[in-house]
Amino acid sequence: MISFITEKQSCWERLKAEKRPIFIYGMGDGALKIMKVFKQMNITLSGIFASDDFVRGHSFEGYRVHKLSEIEEAVNDFVVVLAFAAGYQEIVDKIHAIAAKHTLYVPDVPVIGGGLFTYDYCVENQEKIAEVYAELADDYSRKVYANIINFKISGKIEYLSAVTTPKSDIYKKLIKPTLNELYVDLGAYNGDTIKEFLEYTRGKYLSIYAVEPDRKNYKKLSKFVDGMPHVHALNCAAWCCDTEIPFASKSGRQSSISADGTLIEARSVDSILGGQTATLIKMDVEGFEREAIWGAAHTIAHYTPKLMVSLYHRNEDIFELPLLIKRLNPNYKLYVRHQLYIPAWETNLYAI
Repeated sequence: MISFITEKQSCWERLKAEKRPIFIYGMGDGALKIMKVFKQMNITLSGIFASDDFVRGHSFEGYRVHKLSEIEEAVNDFVVVLAFAAGYQEIVDKIHAIAAKHTLYVPDVPVIGGGLFTYDYCVENQEKIAEVYAELADDYSRKVYANIINFKISGKIEYLSAVTTPKSDIYKKLIKPTLNELYVDLGAYNGDTIKEFLEYTRGKYLSIYAVEPDRKNYKKLSKFVDGMPHVHALNCAAWCCDTEIPFASKSGRQSSISADGTLIEARSVDSILGGQTATLIKMDVEGFEREAIWGAAHTIAHYTPKLMVSLYHRNEDIFELPLLIKRLNPNYKLYVRHQLYIPAWETNLYAI
Protein backbone atom coordinates (compact mmCIF):
# COMPACT_ATOMS: atom_id res chain seq x y z
CA MET A 1 0.00 0.00 0.00
CA ILE A 2 2.86 2.41 0.79
CA SER A 3 5.69 0.63 -1.00
CA PHE A 4 6.96 4.01 -2.25
CA ILE A 5 8.15 4.64 1.32
CA THR A 6 11.53 2.93 1.21
CA GLU A 7 13.11 4.39 4.37
CA LYS A 8 12.25 2.14 7.29
CA GLN A 9 14.80 3.36 9.84
CA SER A 10 14.40 6.89 11.18
CA CYS A 11 17.28 9.29 11.54
CA TRP A 12 16.68 9.16 15.30
CA GLU A 13 17.30 5.40 15.32
CA ARG A 14 20.43 5.85 13.22
CA LEU A 15 21.69 8.55 15.58
CA LYS A 16 21.01 6.36 18.61
CA ALA A 17 23.11 3.58 17.06
CA GLU A 18 26.01 5.95 16.17
CA LYS A 19 29.43 5.32 17.68
CA ARG A 20 30.91 8.54 16.30
CA PRO A 21 30.57 11.91 18.08
CA ILE A 22 27.39 13.81 17.17
CA PHE A 23 27.35 17.60 16.85
CA ILE A 24 24.32 19.83 16.34
CA TYR A 25 24.75 22.59 13.76
CA GLY A 26 22.73 25.63 14.85
CA MET A 27 20.97 27.14 17.84
CA GLY A 28 17.43 28.26 18.63
CA ASP A 29 14.05 26.52 18.68
CA GLY A 30 15.11 23.80 16.23
CA ALA A 31 18.10 22.83 18.36
CA LEU A 32 15.98 22.79 21.51
CA LYS A 33 13.44 20.44 19.92
CA ILE A 34 16.19 18.12 18.69
CA MET A 35 17.94 18.14 22.06
CA LYS A 36 14.65 17.21 23.73
CA VAL A 37 14.35 14.11 21.51
CA PHE A 38 18.02 13.30 22.14
CA LYS A 39 17.29 13.29 25.86
CA GLN A 40 14.16 11.14 25.45
CA MET A 41 16.03 8.60 23.31
CA ASN A 42 19.33 8.70 25.22
CA ILE A 43 21.27 9.97 22.21
CA THR A 44 24.63 11.40 23.26
CA LEU A 45 25.36 14.95 22.10
CA SER A 46 29.05 15.82 21.87
CA GLY A 47 28.68 19.51 21.17
CA ILE A 48 27.25 22.38 19.14
CA PHE A 49 28.67 24.49 16.35
CA ALA A 50 27.37 27.45 14.40
CA SER A 51 28.30 29.53 11.39
CA ASP A 52 31.37 31.67 12.07
CA ASP A 53 29.29 34.88 12.22
CA PHE A 54 27.19 33.49 15.10
CA VAL A 55 29.91 32.06 17.35
CA ARG A 56 31.72 34.95 19.07
CA GLY A 57 31.99 33.25 22.47
CA HIS A 58 28.39 32.06 22.57
CA SER A 59 27.15 29.22 24.71
CA PHE A 60 23.87 27.36 24.23
CA GLU A 61 22.13 25.15 26.79
CA GLY A 62 25.37 24.72 28.68
CA TYR A 63 27.46 23.90 25.59
CA ARG A 64 30.17 26.17 24.27
CA VAL A 65 29.36 26.97 20.66
CA HIS A 66 32.26 26.07 18.35
CA LYS A 67 33.17 26.83 14.79
CA LEU A 68 33.02 23.91 12.36
CA SER A 69 36.74 24.33 11.67
CA GLU A 70 37.48 23.86 15.39
CA ILE A 71 35.59 20.58 15.48
CA GLU A 72 37.18 19.34 12.25
CA GLU A 73 40.61 20.06 13.72
CA ALA A 74 39.87 18.27 17.01
CA VAL A 75 37.73 15.33 15.84
CA ASN A 76 38.61 12.98 13.00
CA ASP A 77 35.14 11.68 12.07
CA PHE A 78 31.81 12.90 13.36
CA VAL A 79 28.10 13.25 12.54
CA VAL A 80 26.37 16.58 11.89
CA VAL A 81 22.71 17.20 12.83
CA LEU A 82 21.28 20.31 11.21
CA ALA A 83 19.03 22.32 13.55
CA PHE A 84 17.97 25.35 11.49
CA ALA A 85 16.02 26.07 8.32
CA ALA A 86 17.65 27.25 5.12
CA GLY A 87 15.84 28.73 2.14
CA TYR A 88 18.58 30.62 0.32
CA GLN A 89 20.78 28.99 -2.31
CA GLU A 90 24.04 30.14 -0.72
CA ILE A 91 23.16 28.56 2.65
CA VAL A 92 21.73 25.40 1.04
CA ASP A 93 24.97 25.03 -0.94
CA LYS A 94 26.96 25.37 2.29
CA ILE A 95 24.89 22.60 3.89
CA HIS A 96 25.46 20.33 0.89
CA ALA A 97 29.20 21.05 1.13
CA ILE A 98 29.18 19.90 4.78
CA ALA A 99 27.17 16.81 3.79
CA ALA A 100 29.85 15.98 1.20
CA LYS A 101 32.49 15.85 3.96
CA HIS A 102 30.51 14.47 6.91
CA THR A 103 27.49 12.29 7.61
CA LEU A 104 24.64 14.79 7.92
CA TYR A 105 21.06 14.35 9.12
CA VAL A 106 18.23 16.88 9.15
CA PRO A 107 15.70 15.55 11.67
CA ASP A 108 12.09 16.38 10.94
CA VAL A 109 10.53 18.06 13.97
CA PRO A 110 7.05 19.50 13.44
CA VAL A 111 6.69 23.28 13.52
CA ILE A 112 3.44 22.82 15.47
CA GLY A 113 2.28 19.81 17.47
CA GLY A 114 4.23 16.85 18.73
CA GLY A 115 5.26 13.36 17.76
CA LEU A 116 7.93 12.07 15.42
CA PHE A 117 7.45 11.33 11.73
CA THR A 118 8.66 7.72 11.50
CA TYR A 119 7.93 4.70 9.33
CA ASP A 120 5.70 3.35 12.10
CA TYR A 121 3.74 6.62 12.00
CA CYS A 122 3.30 6.13 8.25
CA VAL A 123 2.09 2.56 8.76
CA GLU A 124 -0.45 3.81 11.29
CA ASN A 125 -1.75 6.24 8.66
CA GLN A 126 -1.04 4.17 5.56
CA GLU A 127 -4.58 4.19 4.19
CA LYS A 128 -4.71 7.99 4.17
CA ILE A 129 -1.18 8.33 2.80
CA ALA A 130 -1.93 5.81 0.04
CA GLU A 131 -5.19 7.58 -0.81
CA VAL A 132 -3.43 10.93 -1.25
CA TYR A 133 -0.68 9.30 -3.33
CA ALA A 134 -3.30 7.76 -5.63
CA GLU A 135 -5.18 11.07 -5.91
CA LEU A 136 -2.18 13.10 -7.05
CA ALA A 137 -2.60 14.39 -10.60
CA ASP A 138 0.83 13.73 -12.10
CA ASP A 139 3.83 11.42 -11.76
CA TYR A 140 6.06 14.24 -10.59
CA SER A 141 3.73 15.01 -7.67
CA ARG A 142 3.90 11.36 -6.67
CA LYS A 143 7.70 11.50 -6.81
CA VAL A 144 7.75 14.66 -4.70
CA TYR A 145 5.30 13.15 -2.21
CA ALA A 146 7.37 9.97 -1.87
CA ASN A 147 10.63 11.89 -1.51
CA ILE A 148 9.25 14.26 1.11
CA ILE A 149 7.99 11.36 3.23
CA ASN A 150 11.27 9.46 2.83
CA PHE A 151 13.13 12.62 3.83
CA LYS A 152 10.95 13.18 6.88
CA ILE A 153 11.75 9.67 8.08
CA SER A 154 15.45 9.53 7.22
CA GLY A 155 16.66 13.13 7.45
CA LYS A 156 18.66 12.65 4.22
CA ILE A 157 18.81 15.88 2.22
CA GLU A 158 19.32 14.19 -1.14
CA TYR A 159 15.59 13.43 -1.14
CA LEU A 160 14.88 17.18 -1.16
CA SER A 161 17.44 18.23 -3.76
CA ALA A 162 16.06 15.61 -6.18
CA VAL A 163 12.59 17.22 -6.21
CA THR A 164 13.20 20.95 -5.75
CA THR A 165 11.15 23.06 -8.16
CA PRO A 166 11.78 26.77 -8.91
CA LYS A 167 8.97 29.04 -7.74
CA SER A 168 8.65 30.47 -11.26
CA ASP A 169 7.83 27.02 -12.66
CA ILE A 170 5.07 26.56 -10.10
CA TYR A 171 3.47 29.87 -10.98
CA LYS A 172 3.81 29.44 -14.73
CA LYS A 173 2.88 25.76 -15.02
CA LEU A 174 0.44 25.15 -12.16
CA ILE A 175 -1.06 28.33 -10.72
CA LYS A 176 -1.13 30.24 -14.02
CA PRO A 177 -2.52 33.43 -12.48
CA THR A 178 -4.72 35.59 -14.69
CA LEU A 179 -5.00 39.37 -14.77
CA ASN A 180 -8.35 39.40 -12.94
CA GLU A 181 -7.84 37.22 -9.88
CA LEU A 182 -9.64 37.75 -6.59
CA TYR A 183 -6.71 36.69 -4.45
CA VAL A 184 -6.99 35.80 -0.76
CA ASP A 185 -3.63 35.70 1.06
CA LEU A 186 -3.87 33.98 4.46
CA GLY A 187 -0.67 34.59 6.38
CA ALA A 188 0.22 37.64 4.30
CA TYR A 189 3.21 38.50 6.53
CA ASN A 190 4.69 41.76 5.23
CA GLY A 191 3.25 41.54 1.73
CA ASP A 192 5.98 39.33 0.29
CA THR A 193 3.59 36.84 -1.30
CA ILE A 194 1.42 39.63 -2.71
CA LYS A 195 4.53 41.08 -4.33
CA GLU A 196 5.38 37.63 -5.66
CA PHE A 197 1.84 37.18 -7.03
CA LEU A 198 1.89 40.58 -8.77
CA GLU A 199 5.13 39.71 -10.55
CA TYR A 200 3.23 37.02 -12.46
CA THR A 201 0.14 39.14 -13.20
CA ARG A 202 2.06 42.23 -14.37
CA GLY A 203 0.53 44.05 -11.41
CA LYS A 204 -3.03 43.30 -12.54
CA TYR A 205 -5.79 41.84 -10.34
CA LEU A 206 -9.46 42.20 -9.52
CA SER A 207 -9.02 42.51 -5.75
CA ILE A 208 -6.85 41.20 -2.92
CA TYR A 209 -7.73 40.27 0.66
CA ALA A 210 -4.61 40.01 2.84
CA VAL A 211 -4.99 38.45 6.31
CA GLU A 212 -2.19 38.82 8.88
CA PRO A 213 -2.71 38.35 12.65
CA ASP A 214 0.64 39.62 13.95
CA ARG A 215 0.43 43.35 14.68
CA LYS A 216 4.03 44.19 13.72
CA ASN A 217 3.80 42.22 10.50
CA TYR A 218 0.43 43.82 9.78
CA LYS A 219 1.98 47.31 10.03
CA LYS A 220 4.56 46.31 7.42
CA LEU A 221 1.82 44.77 5.28
CA SER A 222 -0.31 47.92 5.51
CA LYS A 223 2.65 50.04 4.46
CA PHE A 224 3.32 47.75 1.49
CA VAL A 225 -0.28 47.81 0.17
CA ASP A 226 -0.90 51.49 0.95
CA GLY A 227 -2.28 53.19 -2.14
CA MET A 228 -2.96 49.94 -4.00
CA PRO A 229 -6.56 49.90 -5.27
CA HIS A 230 -8.97 47.14 -4.19
CA VAL A 231 -6.57 45.69 -1.63
CA HIS A 232 -8.05 44.92 1.79
CA ALA A 233 -5.59 44.25 4.63
CA LEU A 234 -7.10 42.63 7.73
CA ASN A 235 -5.36 42.38 11.10
CA CYS A 236 -6.91 39.07 12.19
CA ALA A 237 -6.30 35.31 12.12
CA ALA A 238 -7.73 32.96 9.50
CA TRP A 239 -10.07 30.53 11.23
CA CYS A 240 -13.05 28.22 10.72
CA CYS A 241 -15.53 30.83 11.99
CA ASP A 242 -15.71 34.42 13.22
CA THR A 243 -14.55 34.47 16.84
CA GLU A 244 -11.63 35.42 19.09
CA ILE A 245 -8.63 33.16 19.64
CA PRO A 246 -5.41 33.41 21.72
CA PHE A 247 -2.40 34.49 19.68
CA ALA A 248 1.29 34.79 20.64
CA SER A 249 3.29 37.45 18.79
CA LYS A 250 6.92 36.57 18.20
CA SER A 251 9.61 37.82 15.84
CA GLY A 252 9.17 37.60 12.08
CA ARG A 253 7.25 34.54 10.92
CA GLN A 254 7.30 32.81 14.31
CA SER A 255 4.01 34.23 15.62
CA SER A 256 1.24 31.68 16.00
CA ILE A 257 -2.00 30.74 17.69
CA SER A 258 -1.14 29.72 21.23
CA ALA A 259 -3.09 28.94 24.41
CA ASP A 260 -1.01 31.43 26.40
CA GLY A 261 -1.42 34.25 23.89
CA THR A 262 -3.57 37.37 23.83
CA LEU A 263 -7.09 37.21 22.40
CA ILE A 264 -7.35 38.57 18.85
CA GLU A 265 -10.04 38.64 16.17
CA ALA A 266 -10.34 35.58 13.92
CA ARG A 267 -12.32 35.46 10.68
CA SER A 268 -13.36 32.79 8.21
CA VAL A 269 -12.68 33.29 4.50
CA ASP A 270 -16.35 32.76 3.73
CA SER A 271 -17.24 35.59 6.11
CA ILE A 272 -14.53 37.91 4.76
CA LEU A 273 -15.66 37.39 1.17
CA GLY A 274 -19.35 37.81 1.96
CA GLY A 275 -20.45 35.83 -1.07
CA GLN A 276 -17.78 37.10 -3.48
CA THR A 277 -16.08 34.53 -5.69
CA ALA A 278 -12.42 34.01 -4.81
CA THR A 279 -10.29 32.64 -7.64
CA LEU A 280 -7.00 32.05 -5.77
CA ILE A 281 -6.35 31.38 -2.07
CA LYS A 282 -2.97 30.95 -0.37
CA MET A 283 -2.84 29.37 3.10
CA ASP A 284 0.34 29.55 5.18
CA VAL A 285 -1.01 29.97 8.70
CA GLU A 286 1.54 28.20 10.91
CA GLY A 287 -0.19 24.89 11.50
CA PHE A 288 -3.82 25.97 11.41
CA GLU A 289 -4.44 25.35 7.72
CA ARG A 290 -7.15 22.82 8.56
CA GLU A 291 -9.19 25.47 10.38
CA ALA A 292 -8.61 27.94 7.55
CA ILE A 293 -9.81 25.39 4.99
CA TRP A 294 -12.99 24.78 6.98
CA GLY A 295 -13.46 28.54 7.12
CA ALA A 296 -13.37 28.60 3.33
CA ALA A 297 -15.53 25.49 2.90
CA HIS A 298 -18.39 27.23 1.07
CA THR A 299 -15.99 29.06 -1.26
CA ILE A 300 -14.00 25.88 -1.97
CA ALA A 301 -17.09 23.73 -2.54
CA HIS A 302 -19.01 26.17 -4.75
CA TYR A 303 -16.37 28.21 -6.63
CA THR A 304 -13.29 25.92 -6.87
CA PRO A 305 -10.66 28.62 -6.37
CA LYS A 306 -7.07 27.61 -7.04
CA LEU A 307 -5.47 26.72 -3.69
CA MET A 308 -1.89 26.98 -2.46
CA VAL A 309 -1.65 25.27 0.93
CA SER A 310 1.35 24.61 3.19
CA LEU A 311 1.82 20.91 3.96
CA TYR A 312 4.66 21.01 6.47
CA HIS A 313 3.62 22.58 9.77
CA ARG A 314 2.13 19.47 11.42
CA ASN A 315 3.03 15.80 10.90
CA GLU A 316 -0.49 14.99 9.71
CA ASP A 317 -0.78 17.88 7.25
CA ILE A 318 0.79 15.92 4.42
CA PHE A 319 -2.20 13.57 4.26
CA GLU A 320 -5.04 15.23 6.21
CA LEU A 321 -5.13 18.51 4.26
CA PRO A 322 -5.28 17.03 0.73
CA LEU A 323 -8.04 14.63 1.84
CA LEU A 324 -10.03 17.45 3.43
CA ILE A 325 -9.88 19.54 0.26
CA LYS A 326 -10.93 16.56 -1.87
CA ARG A 327 -13.77 15.90 0.55
CA LEU A 328 -15.02 19.48 0.18
CA ASN A 329 -14.66 19.49 -3.60
CA PRO A 330 -13.88 16.25 -5.49
CA ASN A 331 -13.33 18.20 -8.73
CA TYR A 332 -9.87 19.41 -7.73
CA LYS A 333 -6.68 18.07 -9.27
CA LEU A 334 -3.98 17.84 -6.61
CA TYR A 335 -0.30 18.59 -7.12
CA VAL A 336 2.60 18.66 -4.64
CA ARG A 337 5.76 20.69 -5.14
CA HIS A 338 8.78 21.45 -2.98
CA GLN A 339 10.62 24.75 -3.33
CA LEU A 340 14.22 25.35 -2.29
CA TYR A 341 14.32 24.72 1.46
CA ILE A 342 15.96 22.50 4.06
CA PRO A 343 14.15 20.84 5.89
CA ALA A 344 10.91 20.04 4.02
CA TRP A 345 9.37 23.46 4.62
CA GLU A 346 7.99 25.08 1.49
CA THR A 347 6.39 21.78 0.54
CA ASN A 348 2.98 22.86 -0.69
CA LEU A 349 -0.24 21.46 -2.07
CA TYR A 350 -1.67 23.03 -5.22
CA ALA A 351 -5.33 22.27 -5.81
CA ILE A 352 -6.32 23.34 -9.31
